[in-house]
Amino acid sequence: MQAFHVYSLPPELLDTLTPRTLLNRPLSRAPTPEPVLPPASTSGLRACSICLGITFHGLDEQRTHFRSDWHRYNVKVRLNGGQPVTEAIFGELIDALEDSISGSESSSDEDDDNDSDTVDTLVNKTKRLHARPESPDLISLNAPQTAVTWFHSPPSTQLGVYRALFPLRTEPASYLYELREMQAPHPEGRTWAMFMVAGGHFAGALVQVSQPKDEEEEAHVEGDTGKGRKKKLKKPKPETEVLRHKTFHRYTTRRKQGGSQSTNDNAKGNAKSAGAQLRRYGEQALREDIRNLLHEWAEDIEGCERIWIRASTSNRKIFLNYEDAVIKKGDPRLRTFPFPTRRPTQSELARCLAELTRTKVSHLTEDALRAQDEAHLASLLPKARPPPAPVAPVIPEKPKQPKLSKEEELLREKWSRLLGMIHKGRLEPLKAFWDRENAALGGNIDTPVPEWTGERWATLLQVATLAGHEDVTQWLLEEARADPTIPVPSKSGHVDGDVEDGGDASDSPHKATATGSRTAYNLARTKPLRDVFRRCAAAHPEWWDWLGSARVPSALSKEMEEEQEEKKKVRRKGLKERVREREAKDRERERERPKTPPVTIQTREERKPSSSVANRLGGNSGATDAVMGLTPEMRAKVERERRARAAEARMKLLGAK
Repeated sequence: MQAFHVYSLPPELLDTLTPRTLLNRPLSRAPTPEPVLPPASTSGLRACSICLGITFHGLDEQRTHFRSDWHRYNVKVRLNGGQPVTEAIFGELIDALEDSISGSESSSDEDDDNDSDTVDTLVNKTKRLHARPESPDLISLNAPQTAVTWFHSPPSTQLGVYRALFPLRTEPASYLYELREMQAPHPEGRTWAMFMVAGGHFAGALVQVSQPKDEEEEAHVEGDTGKGRKKKLKKPKPETEVLRHKTFHRYTTRRKQGGSQSTNDNAKGNAKSAGAQLRRYGEQALREDIRNLLHEWAEDIEGCERIWIRASTSNRKIFLNYEDAVIKKGDPRLRTFPFPTRRPTQSELARCLAELTRTKVSHLTEDALRAQDEAHLASLLPKARPPPAPVAPVIPEKPKQPKLSKEEELLREKWSRLLGMIHKGRLEPLKAFWDRENAALGGNIDTPVPEWTGERWATLLQVATLAGHEDVTQWLLEEARADPTIPVPSKSGHVDGDVEDGGDASDSPHKATATGSRTAYNLARTKPLRDVFRRCAAAHPEWWDWLGSARVPSALSKEMEEEQEEKKKVRRKGLKERVREREAKDRERERERPKTPPVTIQTREERKPSSSVANRLGGNSGATDAVMGLTPEMRAKVERERRARAAEARMKLLGAK
């Protein structure tokens, strides 16, 4: 069955719809017959007015009944507006819940408290299951509240409609009535206002979701024109029509950061960058643009049946809570989109309109619906859980080291010696040891390093590269022909590389996952060590996929090295020439400077009485250092100042004498 327009459902389908609730589930047993109350003329008997008029032959029997779970359950159900049950039905409820209620005949206060808790649990869990069909709140108790409410059409059709289409505070029992009222043609047609704003993007539209009454009648009228010719039918209008729409964008959010500038300012304070100022301006401009558009569409919005707004809490203030707001806070027409939406665009508004106005259709048989109801009811019932058995504390045992044979101990010793030579860079002993013991160590230079050695690296080449020994790395690459394309394992034990050439990652001693692209070349920390790989790639390009799997950026041939060395010599030569020119200019500048007059040097006896005054005025201490770096004019000025101060000091001394 196709998806119908929610405002134009076929009458033959509408007449067969019923609310999709637990009411559709047939009763599991016949209703309990009302018990016959004892005649009023019976003398000497006591009765309970709540538990369906049960009688007692003595006071002790009546007291025992009042303390029972059955009586307390009926009292609580009666207070909640329900109907009491017989003792047999109460026993079936207990069996269905799979939870026995013990101590019914106990008279202690402590037992009464425990039983009361059990009865409360039973009442809360079964009031949905045993609600009477006449209860007006039955649908709200039985049907889980979701964004879509469902209606059932026998034998196997279900229609879903968004609950947001109905008026606010509509009871679930009235959904079907409201759905039928929605099919009545509106005199002026139904219009909606739809607005979205997020991330500086805005999209708004006024749409007509049902045609006016007159146009609908004209579309179905066909008659004669009086001249024997039939009246030409008008082309039917679409069910939904966009009357007005507008989209625009402002820069309000920082790229790849998320969140508006105002939110960031409220959390961290006002930022002072140029981008922050632009974003603040964009937010203000966006707010003014939206409000101006709302005032422009004010008359059309006033006649809308629903107003849909998708906005965050801060952006929602753009539409509401301001002076002369077109949309008032608390307007009963306000709705939010009851499903996730994407970036506000005109096409997204069209998608949301179709989502809201098209009914959801499913085809489930009554048996499938009954199975759904049973599963829902089963989820409401408590599940009996056996009490946890006491577990004795387990003391963790220390892992025992496996006992190694002599051959294994010898093999481990050889691996330790081999790795020690690589770490220390002892090339000659390493060559001799490998020629002698390579068969015992696997016979292949690319044999994976055992995990018990504690090394994180997969091969000897990777160990030597990380250790930084150029001669050992060169020997492994050129003479031993170690494979530089083996991926480097990560810290978690996985291989940090791509599985290429169709190889199976499970064949590797380390479980390989394509999580990175590092090889032995990437472990080289210095340029000379990286050049070892590049020279080998230039000398033996056919050995490995150097530029691909080995991750070597480029080959380095002898011609390239000679060219680089020549360029360095040229640069050094040019640098030396520039230094010589600068020194020659400095010497020429020194010869052109005027000679400064010699400074009078006083003897120790002459300086002694005036040492304090001279030091206070500047004196001759550090005279040479003070004029270093000054121009000849400045030097002469400083010297004249010093001589003047010295003359004043001598005159003061002569005056004192």
